[in-house]
Amino acid sequence: MDFFGQRVLPAVRKMREMEVLVKSHFQYLVLLDSHISQLASIVQLARAHQKKLLVHADLIHGLKNDEYAIEFLCQSIRPAGIISTKSTAIATAKKNKVLAIQRHFLLDTTALEMTYKITEKMQPDYIEVLPGVMPHIIAEMTEQLGIPILAGGLIRTVDEVEMALQAGAVAVTTSRKDIWNHY
Repeated sequence: MDFFGQRVLPAVRKMREMEVLVKSHFQYLVLLDSHISQLASIVQLARAHQKKLLVHADLIHGLKNDEYAIEFLCQSIRPAGIISTKSTAIATAKKNKVLAIQRHFLLDTTALEMTYKITEKMQPDYIEVLPGVMPHIIAEMTEQLGIPILAGGLIRTVDEVEMALQAGAVAVTTSRKDIWNHY
């Protein structure tokens, strides 16, 4: 299984990277960092090249990540998906029929247990786990939750991408250009 035919989701922080990626074969792109004033033009650029943008709502400068901000993003900016660590953002994205990806930082056993509880309650479309270099945890979560998992964070090599995918991740999010170029 994969993410709409894509095993790697390029994650961009700079407009220069976005300008390169809109000309690539990737259909889905992740926007990690942006200023609210640039958001509409970035989404328009992606759409003009038939790309679908997944916006990390927590990292938009000048936008408070609350229910109203997510409503604004879903209704005015209209990305393909919202990524957030906040459950209210996930619930609002789902209500607006936008792909909801809940990001979880797996720092320790307590964080993993909370991830299980939050996921069961929120039922996001996807979960993104960081760091993504934990194949045994990805396998466990895939089996236990039944919700597709994206792996991200600290994945530095193609071998690590493949390990995450073999463990059950449906795709890997990465800002590493050398990995983008491989896929």
